[in-house]
Amino acid sequence: MPYKRESKGKLSICSKVCYAIGGAPYQITGCALGFFLQIYLLDVAQLDPFYASIILFVGRAWDAVTDPLVGFFISKTSWSRFGRLMPWIIFSTPFAVISYFLIWFVPDISKGQVMWYLFFYCIFQTLVTCFHVPYSALTMFISREQSERDSATAYRMTVEVLGTVLGTAIQGQIVGKVNTPCIPDPLLLDLGNSSSVAMEEVNITHDTGSITDTRNAYMIAAGVIGGIYILCAIILTLGVRERRESSELQSPEQGSFFEGLKLVMKHGPYIKLIAGFLFTSLAFMLLEGNFALFCTYTLGFRNEFQNILLAIMLSATLTIPFWQWFLTRFGKKTAVYIGISSAAPFLILVVIMESNLIITYVVAVAAGMSVAAAFLLPWSMLPDVIDDFNLQHPDSGGHEAIFFSFYVFFTKFASGVSLGISTLSLDFAGYKTRGCSQPEEVNFTLKMLVSVAPVVLIIFGLLLFKLYPIDEEKRKENKKALQELRDEESSNSSTESDSTELASIV
Repeated sequence: MPYKRESKGKLSICSKVCYAIGGAPYQITGCALGFFLQIYLLDVAQLDPFYASIILFVGRAWDAVTDPLVGFFISKTSWSRFGRLMPWIIFSTPFAVISYFLIWFVPDISKGQVMWYLFFYCIFQTLVTCFHVPYSALTMFISREQSERDSATAYRMTVEVLGTVLGTAIQGQIVGKVNTPCIPDPLLLDLGNSSSVAMEEVNITHDTGSITDTRNAYMIAAGVIGGIYILCAIILTLGVRERRESSELQSPEQGSFFEGLKLVMKHGPYIKLIAGFLFTSLAFMLLEGNFALFCTYTLGFRNEFQNILLAIMLSATLTIPFWQWFLTRFGKKTAVYIGISSAAPFLILVVIMESNLIITYVVAVAAGMSVAAAFLLPWSMLPDVIDDFNLQHPDSGGHEAIFFSFYVFFTKFASGVSLGISTLSLDFAGYKTRGCSQPEEVNFTLKMLVSVAPVVLIIFGLLLFKLYPIDEEKRKENKKALQELRDEESSNSSTESDSTELASIV
C-alpha cells in the first residue's frame, strides 16, 4: 500500500500522487464542458441561443445548489471501513460517467431536446458533486501537518491543470479532426426574411453527413473522457487512506449544519477570501465559456481554436510549480496580485490588435499563467482560513466541508449567471447558428465577453483582496498556536482514542 510505513502526519510521494490524480476527473470533464458545451449546443445540437442560455444557467445554478446539499448529507454519513468520504466517490463514479456521455449525444427527437440536455446536464452535475465535494474535503484528512497539506495541494493542482490540458486535448483534437459544416453568408442573407422553421430545415439538411461525423466525434471524445474518469477514481480509492485523526482539533460535540454555517459565514477572513476569488473566478469563467466562439468567429481561426485552447492549458500546467515556489517565497497575497493581474494586459491586446495567430498564441500562454495562479491559490489559502477559524472556535469542530462547499457554491452560481447572460447576449446580438461568420454586433459582444468584462472583474477582485487579513506573518502565528493546542490536547487525552468528527464536508 502507498501509505504503508508513513510516519505520523507525513505523506509519501506515492500517496500525494494518488491523491492528486483524484482531482483530474472533475477538471477534465469541467474543461470539456466549459470550453465546448456552448458551441456544441449552438452549432452541433443546433439549439436556439435562448434555450442554450437556459441550459447553461440552470445547469450551473443547480450545480452550485448541490454542493452544500451534498456537503450536508456527507456530514451526516457514518464512518465505514473505507472512511466517510470514499464511499461517495466510489458509488457516484459509474453513474456520473453514463450521464456525462449522454450530454454529448444528440437524441433523434424533434421535440424535447432542450429537456434532454437540461436533465442530463443537471444529473451529471449532481453526480460529479458527489465525487468532488468529498474529494475537496479530503485535503483536511490526509494529514494533520499544514506543510503536507500544502504540498499535496500543489500536487493536486498540477494534476488538475494537467487534467484541463487532457480534457482540452481529447475534446479539441478529436472534434477538431472533423470539419463542422457551416452555412455561408449569402445563404444566410437569402434566408434573412424566411421563417425560423425554414432556417431550421436548412440547418438540418445542409451537409447532413458532415454534421453526423461531428456528432460522432463528440461522442467518441465523451467515451474516452469517461474511461479516464473511472481510472482516476480507482487510483484515488486504492492509493489514499482517509485519516480520521487528521482533523486539526478534537471537538467533543459537532454542532448542527446550520449552526456551523452561521459561524462560517460570520468568519471575516473567509468572506473576504471568497469575495475576492468570486470576481477573479468569474473573469476566467467568462473567458473559458466564450473563447472558442471568439477564436472561431471574431478572430477567424475556425481550424485553430482547439490548439489555442490547448496552449492555454499547457502554459497553466507548466507554471503551477513556479507559482507554488512563488507563494512559498513571497507569500500567497503577493502571488494573488501578480499571478492573476498578469493576464489583463494580454486580454486587452488580443481585442485591440488586428487578428494575428502569433499574437493570439502569445496571449494564450500569458492567460495560461494566470489560470495556473487562479487554480492554485484558492485551494492553498482556504486551509489557512480554516486554521484561523479553528483557533477562534476551538469548541466548534467539523466544519471544514462547509468552507469548501460554499466557496464552490458561490463561484458556480455566479458562473451560471454569467454564462447564461453571455449566451443570451449573443442571442440579442443576432447570433447565427452554424453561420460561417457572424454579424459585427456578435463579434463586438464576444470582444466584451473575453476582454473588457474579465479585466473589470479581475480589478474588482484584487481590490477586495486588500481586505484579506491573513498574511504570511499571521499564517505563521496560527500555525504555531495550532501546534501548541495539539500538543496540549495530546497530553490531556493520551488515554483516549482519536475520535475527531470528520469535516461537515463542503
